[in-house]
Amino acid sequence: MNKNPKWLKGKKVAIVTDWLTTYGGAEKVVLTVSEIFPEAPIFTSQYSEKEVDWFSNKQVKTGWLNIFPAKMRKILPVGRVLYFRNLGKKLKDFDVIISICCAESKGLNLSEKQLHISYLQGPPIQYYWGMYDDYVNNPGFGKLSFLVRFFFKILVNPLRRNDFKLAQKPDFLIANSSYSKDEISKYYKRDASVIFPPVEVDKFKLERNKKDYYITTSRQVNWKKLDLAVEAFSKNGKKLVLVGGGAEHQKLVELAGGAKNIEFIPRISDPLELSKIVAEAKCFVFPSLEPFGIAPIEALATGTPVLAFNQGGAQDYIKDGENGVFFDKQSSSAILKAVEKFEKTSFDAKKVSESAKKFSKENFKKNFEEEIKRNFNGKF
Repeated sequence: MNKNPKWLKGKKVAIVTDWLTTYGGAEKVVLTVSEIFPEAPIFTSQYSEKEVDWFSNKQVKTGWLNIFPAKMRKILPVGRVLYFRNLGKKLKDFDVIISICCAESKGLNLSEKQLHISYLQGPPIQYYWGMYDDYVNNPGFGKLSFLVRFFFKILVNPLRRNDFKLAQKPDFLIANSSYSKDEISKYYKRDASVIFPPVEVDKFKLERNKKDYYITTSRQVNWKKLDLAVEAFSKNGKKLVLVGGGAEHQKLVELAGGAKNIEFIPRISDPLELSKIVAEAKCFVFPSLEPFGIAPIEALATGTPVLAFNQGGAQDYIKDGENGVFFDKQSSSAILKAVEKFEKTSFDAKKVSESAKKFSKENFKKNFEEEIKRNFNGKF
């Protein structure tokens, strides 16, 4: 078994995260941090081992919340608050606790002798704060959405107060983007350093020969704003390929109205096949406001420029006119104008690809370990 870094001087490390129930960027961060600290057990509220086999050789420890199906995750915030509050008792023998947090895992009750560093995988819980309106309008519970909406409106203020309280517990915060850092300051009134998440850019090869289509790969849910892209491309007649599925899929198909230039492809599980279709696209369309965004950087790695909304994490990696084009408003008309600008701009595929290299997994591991070591040396 690999060993923890020598600079820890025998101090014990534990990794804590909200849940491990799907394959995604958040889970990749947990996996990468566990590679830096291979002896550290991973504590989480829910773990679907059959669904996420990345951690089969790791020490994953769960509690009573694991009896609930993963699909119930959205309605268990109070349970997670209690779980992570009490988890501190099980962590008393650990010196360094690294929480990798999307929700409540930052709220650990620890002693002053312990060092707690929390890597926040985005801004403060978005459906409590910045994306509250989007969530209330479309909670994503189908026929039960009206009931969820009713209770959420009642509970959101106490949930916000509690979330703010939990965010004061870690000794240090790390944000996954400049946007997240600003939102943390706005809602949590705390400073945070910035370390971009790991992207396996080396797995995406440069493709200079682009074909005449635009592409987006995403879960098809309301807040991704894919309807704006469909509206825009329905008007300009240029080919748009949408890869993925989700609750909004049928609405998007109906919105496209059978337009021959808009193609829907189900989720592609083969990474090589997905990489190829992204690499051959002339442009990747990214209309959503996201804390970071892994898929656009994967597109950049192949030499495919990105058409992106000029807010959120995209501002950390898109340089207008160099590796992509921004649009300033989330509207179909703004996307149409951005497409027109894109068509008049020439891009160097190699330079576009090189712009993604700073977000590599290796850079993340280097920067993350240095940040933990710096805080460790200040504590012990």
